[in-house]
Amino acid sequence: QVQLVESGGGLLQAGGSLKLSCAASGSIFSFNVLGWYRQAPGKQRELVAVITRGGTTNYASSVKGRFTISRDSAKNTVYLRMNALKPEDTAVYYCNAKKTDSSTRDYWGQGTQVTVSS
Repeated sequence: QVQLVESGGGLLQAGGSLKLSCAASGSIFSFNVLGWYRQAPGKQRELVAVITRGGTTNYASSVKGRFTISRDSAKNTVYLRMNALKPEDTAVYYCNAKKTDSSTRDYWGQGTQVTVSS
């Protein structure tokens, strides 16, 4: 019954900011890793940022210093704060949750569109 629902996408100009939210149907600590991926037209889906159960974060080099991943366990929600947005950040952003207990299992949201104009 795992469900991930993204929200917060939109259209804005370069230099602006957005905060994406991903609400999970259960405790976010039931997952080993939470993350955000994105896919632009003609490109493969790529990792943007991840946060482990222990709170360790990692970012793609292209977004390091501009994006911040965080979580709120009380709301079972993971966030992606995006600052200083660039046109190349335009993509569909997907929330991902991974379990690596008895077997590796990935869960995905349906995505939210982020469009950055120049």
